[in-house]
Amino acid sequence: MNKKGGEYNFFLYIAMFFIHIINIKSDLYMKRLFFILWCICSVVCFFISCTRKPDKATLTIYCTTDVHGSLFDFDLKQNRPTLYSLAGVAGYLSEERKAGDREYILLDGGDILQGQPSNYYFNYIDTLQTNITAQVLNDLGYDAAAVGNHDIEAGHPVYDKVAGEFHFPWLAANAIDTRTGAPYFKPYTVLHRKGLKIAVLGMITPGIPKWLPQHLWDGIEFEDMIGTARKWVPLIQEKEHPDLLIGLFHAGYNYNYAGENKDTPRNENATMLVARQVEGFDIIVSGHDHQEKVEEITNDAGHKVLIVDARSHARALGKITVSLTRHAGHYDKTYTAELIDPAKAPRDTAYLRKFTPALNQVKAYIDTPIGEFTETLSGREGLFGPSAFTDFIHNAQLRETRADVSFSTVLQMDAKIAQGEITIRDMFNLYKYENGLYLMKFTGQEIDRYLEYAYQLQYNTMTSAQDHLLNFKKDEQGNIVRNPKGHYVLAADYFNYSCAAGIKYTVDVSRQPGNRVEIHSLSDGRPFHADSTYTVAINSYRGNGGGGHLTQGVGWTKTDINQRILKIWDKDVRYYITEYIKEKKVLTPRCRNDWKVIPEAWFQAGKKQDYKIIYESH
Repeated sequence: MNKKGGEYNFFLYIAMFFIHIINIKSDLYMKRLFFILWCICSVVCFFISCTRKPDKATLTIYCTTDVHGSLFDFDLKQNRPTLYSLAGVAGYLSEERKAGDREYILLDGGDILQGQPSNYYFNYIDTLQTNITAQVLNDLGYDAAAVGNHDIEAGHPVYDKVAGEFHFPWLAANAIDTRTGAPYFKPYTVLHRKGLKIAVLGMITPGIPKWLPQHLWDGIEFEDMIGTARKWVPLIQEKEHPDLLIGLFHAGYNYNYAGENKDTPRNENATMLVARQVEGFDIIVSGHDHQEKVEEITNDAGHKVLIVDARSHARALGKITVSLTRHAGHYDKTYTAELIDPAKAPRDTAYLRKFTPALNQVKAYIDTPIGEFTETLSGREGLFGPSAFTDFIHNAQLRETRADVSFSTVLQMDAKIAQGEITIRDMFNLYKYENGLYLMKFTGQEIDRYLEYAYQLQYNTMTSAQDHLLNFKKDEQGNIVRNPKGHYVLAADYFNYSCAAGIKYTVDVSRQPGNRVEIHSLSDGRPFHADSTYTVAINSYRGNGGGGHLTQGVGWTKTDINQRILKIWDKDVRYYITEYIKEKKVLTPRCRNDWKVIPEAWFQAGKKQDYKIIYESH
């Protein structure tokens, strides 16, 4: 007999003894009184037996992150089935429940409200019913989620509404309500499984003010993750005395990303810094960087911390198994972790049946025609140099803002819009994010610095036609780095490449970074002067400092950036591109040829070589 069972039976025997005495010597009233006392005693004993800490336990934790609207086994952008979505997660968890595992914990690391047309539709078009994201995550039984930067990008009306629709806490301890000084979202939650007490502390990347216009996060301040963890971990330990403490962070692993370092205040990717420097965490579920990660590290206090990142778009489901053994008043813990491929799981027919009507509703919306292209538009060329695809975005931005110059970027590496009828669906392939539209003022010299920074990210320094055109990541020996699948790794994220329209210029890749760009004139032939001021159309991510173009490239502070903003449009860039197509009705996209890469022979040879590496060797 175990100890807690013995305690319960001891009290039961005592109660039965009193009942026996009562049957002999007491009247009916006393019998009833003692019977009530016996019932109360039994309930107390049962409660004690259920709440006593187990000597041994095994707990399973599942996690997703950066799902970006991948709710269905259907890619609404590409109009085709896909193997990766929360439908696969639903199928896997259904099989686990059938196998008897019903006391698992399910967590999400944020960036769930943006990414697919279904997000856009339920965020901004059909806002009366419960948001489809809340419907799905509630149905799957999530226990907690972290707030992500792209969730904030949806805007106050969206994320405030969804926070109330979730049946679980949405966590961000370092997102502070400026009116009250308290967290805007819930800072942490406590879960109970198998007699154990599990605390989950959530945090969001504090880099949001660099990327998003203030009206999207008005009334919220994003504090440093390390400082926030140092504040909340002792409070949780003192108040809750958890058996397990989990960090649920929407922040990446590489704290040196975008020129930051371990001493950078409000580091965008502080997961590893928190894991090392803040004692108390057992497990940290991270995200934001779309990387696979299963790693156990030793923190500064000498204790093990498990870090798990389940990639993005439901391409992986993190599974963590924790074995706890009680020893000297505390638990010894060991972990195993793996990333499961949900695509291999059988589909949950109940899930599919329940959410197919919503999928069909979105399909009907995005099939709405808006215009016609006389030629196919491909995004591939924009990765290497001037392209009709990127220039189409420039044309729409210049048309809406009447700016002198437009900056835009490569938002997708392999987008394609086929010749013929154009629908709302195509707009999600043409422009990936819900970026806002800004009009800013630059001097000619600042435009030059911006472009020098952009092309430093994009281009290698070529010494001959045999060199690579693109800037691939290299190790300490100068060898190009390959990912686990053997593919070359770009030195900078392609979405941080940038080019301009409205000016005529060349980029000389035979020169060292910082001395490559030569601006000759405005596109209409008027002179371009370094000390003149020009208006520039730019998206909100870049216009807030995202990618470092304005801060590291131009050299502006956050105050400088705010002072240079002349106008903020109230809708996203995709909306204005859509309106541009509606206005034109029939379009033939063409490259503006505002800029070119020289030496041209080297450019063509390097482009041919790197095109094969990027698009034909996979």
